[in-house]
Amino acid sequence: MKKILRFLLFLLPWFISAIIFKSDTIFYKGLNKPLFAPPAIIFPIVWTILYFLIAISIYKVYDKNSYKDTPEYNKALLVNYFSNQIFSFLFFTLKSPFLAIIDTFVVLISSLFLYYETKELDKSASKFLIPYIIWNIFALVLIISIFFMNL
Repeated sequence: MKKILRFLLFLLPWFISAIIFKSDTIFYKGLNKPLFAPPAIIFPIVWTILYFLIAISIYKVYDKNSYKDTPEYNKALLVNYFSNQIFSFLFFTLKSPFLAIIDTFVVLISSLFLYYETKELDKSASKFLIPYIIWNIFALVLIISIFFMNL
């Protein structure tokens, strides 16, 4: 039971922005999008899977290491977490694809740093972050495309 609660402690914070900043589907549907843009229903499914994978990675790192012994990892995780969380606010609340591009770039770069720092601490835990990095590359291409198609 203790392990499940600890895992949930690592998982649940990733859903905060989805609760606070509702996705404006009318705004999203009204945008011009590239042919490769997935339907809106795909995003919550993919993000839920990615959040589970991220939480597994975090769980494995902290199960093996002390929080105090991971300062660079902690920094990478916090930057990645906060930049990830702010996307919904920038894109759906402020309706700013441009700010969303900047944020998505920060999420991608910080996810690469997070991968590197995770790999230094637990190679097997870093593998759970690979789908997240791939999705972030896709998300950056998508948001750049949306921005330019809606100038």
